[in-house]
Amino acid sequence: MAIAERIDSRLQLTFEEGTDPVSGDPIYKTKSFNNVKLDATADQLLTITQGLVPLQQMDLYSVKRNDTELITED
Repeated sequence: MAIAERIDSRLQLTFEEGTDPVSGDPIYKTKSFNNVKLDATADQLLTITQGLVPLQQMDLYSVKRNDTELITED
């Protein structure tokens, strides 16, 4: 039986930076925050995001949490 243990977590905010003048598609910029506490809840991460967004000049597009897990055999 395999066991998965979360060993790292990262908060990733994606902002809409503008529009591509040729294609008209949106241009995105990503900012990542490493070493997020492993037991941080989605509500806590959203609260942090809401505090950071007003400091940016771009509009928020998405909020993601990226976790890394170590998988070992039991």
